[in-house]
Amino acid sequence: MALRRNRDFLLLQAGQLLSSLGSSFSSVAYPLLVLSLTGSAPQAGLVSFARLLPSPLFGLVAGALADRRDRRAIMLAADAVRAAALTALALLVALNPVFWPIPLLAFLEGTGDTFFGASSYGATRAVVPTAELPAAVSVQQARTASVGIAGPPIGGALFGIGRAVPFAADAVSYACSFVSLLAMRTPFQQARAQHRAPLRAQLAEGFRFLWGQPFLRATAFLYAVGNFTIPAFLFVLVVVARGHGLTGGEIGLLLALFSAFVLIGSFLSPLARRRLSVRAIVLAELYAGIAVLAYVVWPSVYVLAAALLPQAIVLPITDSVVISHRIAMTPDRLLGRVEAVRTTLARTAQPLGPLAAGLLLGALSGRATVAVLAVLTVGLALAGTASRTLRTPPVLAEVAG
Repeated sequence: MALRRNRDFLLLQAGQLLSSLGSSFSSVAYPLLVLSLTGSAPQAGLVSFARLLPSPLFGLVAGALADRRDRRAIMLAADAVRAAALTALALLVALNPVFWPIPLLAFLEGTGDTFFGASSYGATRAVVPTAELPAAVSVQQARTASVGIAGPPIGGALFGIGRAVPFAADAVSYACSFVSLLAMRTPFQQARAQHRAPLRAQLAEGFRFLWGQPFLRATAFLYAVGNFTIPAFLFVLVVVARGHGLTGGEIGLLLALFSAFVLIGSFLSPLARRRLSVRAIVLAELYAGIAVLAYVVWPSVYVLAAALLPQAIVLPITDSVVISHRIAMTPDRLLGRVEAVRTTLARTAQPLGPLAAGLLLGALSGRATVAVLAVLTVGLALAGTASRTLRTPPVLAEVAG
């Protein structure tokens, strides 16, 4: 595969592999830390909310900046901010663990994630030919899944060694990502004229482009609901598992199982793309989410973990199709803004997922919480089935922007 000989793609993936691994440590450590300090599921949900909130809050600005400035410089600055935030958090936890700075530092880390992510799609497009984009997205999904397998158990174990350890490791991982970006040679954007239009007009141009592409518009709205429910279910899994007396390492293993099935899906992705239509792949993900109803019938934490696995398999297959189409369809000069608008639409609900799940768990049982969230999952599947746009999706070879 040509990607194996693509130096800058390998550097980009190596840096993101390390930073993703560090993030997986802290992702499991954040709720464990708050639960150990306060014993409150709503407060643990608040921290997860704070970490995800910058995406809808700053996504449009980050996207416009990615189209106006040097994307590599933005990504370097984002890595520096994230490393500083996690270093401060590690010191706080080691010296004087109190609750109130934790959501603030989580918010700062999430802000770095938002600006890094807005430029990362342009970086991928810059170093990967259009024909290789589906394979590149599959590689990224496999990387994410591999990290998800190894990261949560290690993160849980590191938390058992010392509550500050997983956050310190995450800070180091961002420093490694910073170094890998410095080593890359390819410019992260094509030559472009200076933008003289007001920021508002530039963002409107990105929104008009996305709104004028039915496939991008439909998948953005479908993903918005999915980005609410999946983080919510994973948060419920952590809290319910903690309530059943599982250790941090054992909880990490349950989360790793989800990622193991994502990895399986990434390996199956080329076969699925050859055998199934784009519509069939998207609908398979939507309907796989209904399996969580098994937990309502049999409220065991292990049943909930198993019920999430069918959707885990389909996630990377869907992403390889949708993301590659999205990157290929969008002109480079608009990529940051269109991706920012899409991200804002798709992820506005994402930080609300853990927050809503935490509040529901504070008022209801885990079983009732999953039942409420399952109603949204069923509605999403029905909406995807009714979508006319998904019946005639664009052909990748014909849509390069």
